[in-house]
Amino acid sequence: MTILETINTPVGSYAPDFELPGIDDRVHHLSRYLEKFRAVGVISMCNHCPYVSLYLDKLKNLQAEFAASGFTLIGMNGSGVNRDSTESFEQMKAFAKHHQLNFPYLWDSTQDVTRSFGAIKTPMAFLIDNTGIVRYRGKIDNHPQSSLVAADDYFRSAIASLFKGQEIYLAQTEPIGSLLIWRN
Repeated sequence: MTILETINTPVGSYAPDFELPGIDDRVHHLSRYLEKFRAVGVISMCNHCPYVSLYLDKLKNLQAEFAASGFTLIGMNGSGVNRDSTESFEQMKAFAKHHQLNFPYLWDSTQDVTRSFGAIKTPMAFLIDNTGIVRYRGKIDNHPQSSLVAADDYFRSAIASLFKGQEIYLAQTEPIGSLLIWRN
């Protein structure tokens, strides 16, 4: 068994800055996003996770709903590529095109940023305000199987509360999803 150190970035602390390549062949910096947007949502995700597949439409809807308010979502793939070839950079590009992602999809090939955030599952959501402080971390909602069923929309509520200047009622939840694949 391999033990890996994870830096658990708690709610109320600064998010780790990063420079990661995106599927658009540009380098993306969290600090630059924070200069342009009121809030940034980082989603730990990967191509093969069935939970990510269940949430893709919800994530695209969140991006569309809050973009005009100064929000952007960023997908971050920190899953180990040496175990699963579906997580290569080229496969990420195909995945994003196939699913018509409306937000950047970044590759954390070293898994350093994923560890720094403290991501443990896919998907796992992190909401960061424009000062770089993590305001929410955890699951997107409590019902990934259907958008028709009434669900507690934790991530959406956190975004809305942040934009209204209100306290986020539930700032941390236990993520639902697949365990991240770590490289040895």
